[in-house]
Amino acid sequence: MDHSCLSRSFAFIVLLVTSLRISCRAGTTSFNDNYHVTWGHDHALLLNQDREIQLTLDQKSGAGFESKMRYGSGLFHIRMKIPDKNSTGVLTSFYLASRSSHHDEIDLEFLGNNGPPYKLHTNLYINGQGGREQQILLWFDPTKDFHSYKILWNEHQIVFFVDNVPIRVYRNNIRKKVGFPSQPMHIFASIWHAEGWASDGRKTDWHQAPFHAHYQDFHVDGCVVQDHNIRECYSPKFWWNAEKYRKLNPDQEREYRNVRKMHLVYDYCSSKSSSRYPECHK
Repeated sequence: MDHSCLSRSFAFIVLLVTSLRISCRAGTTSFNDNYHVTWGHDHALLLNQDREIQLTLDQKSGAGFESKMRYGSGLFHIRMKIPDKNSTGVLTSFYLASRSSHHDEIDLEFLGNNGPPYKLHTNLYINGQGGREQQILLWFDPTKDFHSYKILWNEHQIVFFVDNVPIRVYRNNIRKKVGFPSQPMHIFASIWHAEGWASDGRKTDWHQAPFHAHYQDFHVDGCVVQDHNIRECYSPKFWWNAEKYRKLNPDQEREYRNVRKMHLVYDYCSSKSSSRYPECHK
């Protein structure tokens, strides 16, 4: 047999097996590989061979889960389908948070409603101070199917993505003395009753209960932190710290400007309290 032909055949088989291994890992990661339920255990149900979890809210309880590890940077992602029916007062979330008296937090929160459009609420807590809230109206119905939601966190910026479209950017701007998350954080998700601020004062219709939120895609692209120092997580050896992730590319900039023009309904930098936040002043 031609040895060069044999070598090429062997190389092709190795490449094929490697490709299958990578795609399987990304598509079949079990919930229990990286997460565990932390509250409302009887309101959490694993589905689809543990590749999906359903969290339920009723008048007795909601439910939540968190990552087993803490992270100092990464591109954190989940696929979600939020509760349907009249879900006024129901809040479904995916977020990062540290555990300290002056904590850091990066929030994606979905505000329930009686049909579309649905509000996506984002917020940042830095050293215990929050109030950095923005809201957009989603351009699709998030109750009908799963959609992708991501949080990029590296040394240079935090970017929120919806179906790979950037909807919010928060830059690390030391020159302006702008605060930036610097504590190791777990990944969290939950469904809970937030009647009041999350419902514009409207009451929850408990006749619509139980409310179900579904989560998929539990693979984690993040730098694990064993102590309190996240500096090693800024290393260029992690792909999400590469130069291409330090700012939006031109196509992303166009998408981002379009979201702010067409879908942004609240921005803390346009509120009366904006003077408290140096990032609001150019």
